[in-house]
Amino acid sequence: MGIVSPSPLFDADLLRRYDTPGPRYTSYPTAPQFSARFGAEQLRTHAAATNRQDHARPLSLYVHVPFCTSPCFYCGCNRVITRDKARGELYLDYLYREIARMAPLFDSGRPVVQLHFGGGTPNFLTPAQIADCVAELRSQFSFATDGSMDFSIELDPRFVTPADIGELARVGFNRASLGVQDFDPDVQKAVNRVQGVDETLAIVAACREHGMRSVNIDLIYGLPKQTRDGFERTLDIVIEARPDRIAVYSYAHLPQLFKPQQRIAAEDLPTPEEKLALLQCAIERLVAAGYVYIGMDHFALPEDELARAQERGDLHRNFMGYTTHAESDLLGFGVSAISHIGDSFSQNPRDIPSWERAIDDGRLPVWRGMPLDRDDVLRADVIQELMCHGRLDYARIGKRFDIEFREYFADALPRLQALAEDGLLTFNRVGFQATPKGRLLLRVIAMCFDRYLPATPAPDAPDAPRFSRTV
Repeated sequence: MGIVSPSPLFDADLLRRYDTPGPRYTSYPTAPQFSARFGAEQLRTHAAATNRQDHARPLSLYVHVPFCTSPCFYCGCNRVITRDKARGELYLDYLYREIARMAPLFDSGRPVVQLHFGGGTPNFLTPAQIADCVAELRSQFSFATDGSMDFSIELDPRFVTPADIGELARVGFNRASLGVQDFDPDVQKAVNRVQGVDETLAIVAACREHGMRSVNIDLIYGLPKQTRDGFERTLDIVIEARPDRIAVYSYAHLPQLFKPQQRIAAEDLPTPEEKLALLQCAIERLVAAGYVYIGMDHFALPEDELARAQERGDLHRNFMGYTTHAESDLLGFGVSAISHIGDSFSQNPRDIPSWERAIDDGRLPVWRGMPLDRDDVLRADVIQELMCHGRLDYARIGKRFDIEFREYFADALPRLQALAEDGLLTFNRVGFQATPKGRLLLRVIAMCFDRYLPATPAPDAPDAPRFSRTV
């Protein structure tokens, strides 16, 4: 059994001092390290190696639907703005061809235990189109039949109806994530996402009525026009709705990277102090309402599977966020999708024409990726443990990888000591544990083990990897 981590403790001075750009560690190594030297042949080689393992791992599938009918100004996702529904049908045609090329690389007996539709706005597609896509995946892969299968989808409540939820549930979807961000009308106008409370709550109710076992609501703090009073009203509404999971993301204002953010006036953004106050408000209110802080931006009810997985010690983190399916290979389909197959990462092109061109040429649409060496796998395991559980057991890592932890990570220990002196972690007889204050800065602790960060170009270099801030 795992150890139940303490609730996070808000320390504004500490958060302010450690608010620096850093990876979110949905993968290690992170995507800026991927290279065009890794292509389709390398993916095939790694896929074949996973089939040859004594106990081939199950599969998780991710489908990226990039289309949105209108732009949300805060968004940094890979999406295409269009109202032309015909584009969805054409996209599916190419998607099915990609699936047909990828599926034969994996033994047919490997069960699919997780399917996630993300975007963009997956419900840009009609329920019938989504059902057709699921049917196509079922025809190519073996879906688990023991009731453990996770079918999840991201939904924009403005463009889905309770009747649509019924159709998705009949297809098999049992988890839904609803984008809200903030119910304050001034904030909604500032980010071009006007969304009613009643229409959103109707979708939450429909998910429950049709037997979905988990509903998540996404919020964002740091948006233009946000105030503590307004955000508290949003939290009141969300807590009353009692979703199983709540994600509270930090808005990363990077208008030089994401063109829609240029529509946001910098003077409308909360000050750093005001933004910290919004975070503090969210943490205190959600913990007081009985939610468990999972890590990073995520909260869950104690009976939710994420909270139980963290308590057992087998929580996992990947490109879809926190998940209970640790031991699986991830196959990503669609534009910009990322796969984690064996000891490798690979990513599809970020633009639709390049993705379509590869498929038309009869190729797997691999844009870039990387093979993982033994050191990558070791450090990924360390960072995974930190991001999911906030602690490290030196002997466990040492035994698994046949190393002496303190010798192997001698360069990281002084940095960890400095964080301990600042109160982010405490050393113990087996390793160390993040403190309640440090639980909000797990990314900072994990960065001590990232061998690629020292080689990162200067921030003003044209090819510098750009990360969101840690707070």
